[in-house]
Amino acid sequence: MTNDQQQDAPRRQAIREQINENLRLVYAATLNEDLPDRFRTLLAQLKNKDGSGPGSAA
Repeated sequence: MTNDQQQDAPRRQAIREQINENLRLVYAATLNEDLPDRFRTLLAQLKNKDGSGPGSAA
């Protein structure tokens, strides 16, 4: 590794850590959003079609 690469390594690591943190924040916010009613309806229809909905023996 050259001297320039050794000096850039901590800065690159700090940039990577900041990117990772920002991605975590964005995805955490997305995971906490409510599921739209249309998706809930579609999921319920799929569950009922599979026989794994409420009242099934599965």
